Amino acid sequence: MIQALIAVAGEEYRGPLRRLLVGLLSEGVLVGLSLVTLMPFLFALLAEDYAKAFQWWAVLAGLLVAYGTVRIRTQLFGYVTSIEFGRTLYARLGAHVAKLPLGWFSDERSGELAVLSSRGVVEIVTAIAHLMRPVLVTSTAPLIILAFMFATDWQLALAVGLAVPLAILAMRWTKGLTSRVDDRYHAAAVETASRLIEFAQAQPVLRAFARGDAAARDLDVAFQQQRAASIVQLTTVVRGLLAITVVIQIALTVLLILGVNQALGGAISVPELAALLVLGLRFAEPILGAADLQSALRMSEETLGRMQRLLETEPLPDPETPTPARGHAVVLDDVSFGYGDKQVLDGVSFRAPEPGLTALVGPSGAGKTTVLRLIARFFDVTEGAIRVGNVDVRDIGSDALLQDIAIVFQDVYLFEGTIADNLRIGKPDATDAEIAEAIAAAQLQTTMAGLPQGLDTPVGEGGAALSGGERQRVSIARAYLKGAKLVLLDEATAALDALDEARMRDAILTMSRDRTVIAVAHRLSTVRAAEQIVFLENGCVAEVGNHESLLAQNGRYASFWRLHRKGGEHVAQTLRKADQ
Repeated sequence: MIQALIAVAGEEYRGPLRRLLVGLLSEGVLVGLSLVTLMPFLFALLAEDYAKAFQWWAVLAGLLVAYGTVRIRTQLFGYVTSIEFGRTLYARLGAHVAKLPLGWFSDERSGELAVLSSRGVVEIVTAIAHLMRPVLVTSTAPLIILAFMFATDWQLALAVGLAVPLAILAMRWTKGLTSRVDDRYHAAAVETASRLIEFAQAQPVLRAFARGDAAARDLDVAFQQQRAASIVQLTTVVRGLLAITVVIQIALTVLLILGVNQALGGAISVPELAALLVLGLRFAEPILGAADLQSALRMSEETLGRMQRLLETEPLPDPETPTPARGHAVVLDDVSFGYGDKQVLDGVSFRAPEPGLTALVGPSGAGKTTVLRLIARFFDVTEGAIRVGNVDVRDIGSDALLQDIAIVFQDVYLFEGTIADNLRIGKPDATDAEIAEAIAAAQLQTTMAGLPQGLDTPVGEGGAALSGGERQRVSIARAYLKGAKLVLLDEATAALDALDEARMRDAILTMSRDRTVIAVAHRLSTVRAAEQIVFLENGCVAEVGNHESLLAQNGRYASFWRLHRKGGEHVAQTLRKADQ
């Protein structure tokens, strides 16, 4: 476990953990010697040799004082070490997670990360502060007792000593049983955490569609599954403890029978038998204590293993000497990519000119959003290459690439704070004039005028105080303010009404005059205004061209255009009838 702790927290903890280990082993030795001293003390006391009993009492008192001193110093050091360890662990987790590619994050991994960064860190800190001491002490003291018993009567010592390998076998058997149920419990805990996060974040949608009760039932099922896994885990642990207890009780029974037999035969005296029986009981007590702690220690070790695997997750490789992009034109050269066994893109090639607006169009599942994610290097391509400014994104480096990219996602997330706080995320030192320009570009003037606090209006957690369209326009203003020369828009106009969409189209065209803009779009006005349209279908580029040339080809884009125009006309007719 020590090596795992060092692997998780770093080499700087090797020294403190070794010091803690030495202190705890010293405690165990002193406890064992104190118990061993009881035998000659009791023997002298029962033999009414009070002078000798007093001498042994003085030795016992000295050992207890030494033990108390070591115990206090070691325990305080253990508390300080565990607190520092926890602080370092949080820092390492945060720093490592920040380096992982954005594509690594998913709902399941978010749930696991939530479990590891909360309960997981607490389990490890508790193991250092509270579990290591009793485990090491209860492992050391019985060995001292057993050595003394062998020196006194090897037959009785052998009867007791046989309990050690049997207890170890019972512990290993228990560990084998519980490792599987521990994995089941951890999976249930991760599922519960994921469901809880989802339930909290999806409240507006759930309530809007009256699905709150159904979602609550799903969450309740997750809690019930975690409870069932917990019961199985506890039941398995109890079976293991029962097996170890039976082994120890058998050993003590054998000790009692052999001891009484030897005492009746005159091989040992009654005081010696009494002292050996006391030592036997003191020998068994720490082993039972260690068995009781085995479950908690094993869970801490499992958590350490999961945390170590997380920290060993490799971020995307970055070059030692990044190559700056020479411009912002984007080229996809025979790009293929898939999520697991599912192939999403297959030999995609096109060029997004600088400056200009390139619209990615196609049916759902064609790979449009995946293209944007690969350009921003959420993942690395399986085959082919993506170049920005004639430089492979893998040679630019993730940090440098993201610094020069502004992304507007379909699912907008605003940080809790004011509108101004969210705008300045992209450019903390932005002037009032720059903010005003971004607000105008994103068509936020009307919204700002209707808010009594203006830019100082709190947006709430996730932007809950604003409408969907307002959140989208704030995110576009944030991207505009950043000043990045490469802008990726994933359905940026999805939550806007017809009037705001027209204004937003103009804002996008304004950005595209001096920036490379690549937009996943279904709105016809945005698509038609693009200098270049890339039609994706089944993970491949079906057609490339501008609106007029693609309509003239009368291919897949033309069918897509007619279908959407027909749908738009049908909606307009329906609205006119409703007005009449």
